[in-house]
Amino acid sequence: MSATSKRSKFFDNAKFILIFLVVFGHMISPIKEQNGILFTLYTVIFLFHMPAFILISGYFAKGYKKKGYFMKSVKKILVPYFIFQMIYSVYYYLIGQEDKFAIDFLHPHWSLWFLLSLFFWNLLLYAFANMKWLGFAIAIMIGIGIGYVNDAGSFLSLSRTFVFFPYFLLGFLLNGNQLRRLIRAKFSLPIGIIIIIATMLFFGLGFPKDAVPWLLGDTSYANMGGMEWSDGIVRMIQYVLTLVVVFGFLALIPSTQYKLTKIGERTLYVYLFHGFIIKLIPVMVPDESLEFLSSNYILLFFLSLFICQILGSYFIKKYTRPLVELKVKTG
Repeated sequence: MSATSKRSKFFDNAKFILIFLVVFGHMISPIKEQNGILFTLYTVIFLFHMPAFILISGYFAKGYKKKGYFMKSVKKILVPYFIFQMIYSVYYYLIGQEDKFAIDFLHPHWSLWFLLSLFFWNLLLYAFANMKWLGFAIAIMIGIGIGYVNDAGSFLSLSRTFVFFPYFLLGFLLNGNQLRRLIRAKFSLPIGIIIIIATMLFFGLGFPKDAVPWLLGDTSYANMGGMEWSDGIVRMIQYVLTLVVVFGFLALIPSTQYKLTKIGERTLYVYLFHGFIIKLIPVMVPDESLEFLSSNYILLFFLSLFICQILGSYFIKKYTRPLVELKVKTG
């Protein structure tokens, strides 16, 4: 990762794997409860995949003080949020996901919370970046404290914004040398393998099914089964565990160029469009076929990979870029 090109390949590989995990996690979400293996995969994925994505997003937000950065964030993040919030509102109504047609910009649809929170994370840098590691400690405390606010939830994605902001700020604070020393140290690769395997075993043997909301970060402690004073300690432990697993994941990422690496540059397209496919599957596929799908892990894997390849293709980018990036021309 010493050169810019190598850094790009490393992060593109990481982003491709993470967007695949997003698609795969959403693919197995409706069928995970009846299958122990899928439930374990789902919980492990949701423990770290968005925190890792958010950390990488923060790493590339270092130019927040540059002239025009704020308006660029509005154009590239906030405007697409409004556009896709309207599109998904129409789509959900047409497929029967919603009983009544309504457009609500204050409660993001499904995965669109990420865009709204990403915009707020960029804004929060103006308040937290100069405080550096003190700001990170404060962000952790706010992330823990927001859980005690009963009304914190999907409204403006406030819960997720503050719960996940520490990962964004940490990515911002890490420079290239620090990150390289962490994930390319002599023993990082074997430690990373051990971390991922141990996490899979731990979650497979003991993760309670009613604790899934803790991984999503989208609601208060009270709404996750009753608020206790110790819930803040649980979230603190979750922060530590998640960062350990994120380290383990990043330590496994190669810096080599592959055919699929290019999709890492187009993860936004996969993220925004995969919901149209995922949400349509339960509507179009009979229940007996869903049962077959839930026990066919290879098919689930390759179906998720196929969705990533299609939505991350040059063809999709060429014809949807005006909608996603508000650009007519493409390179």
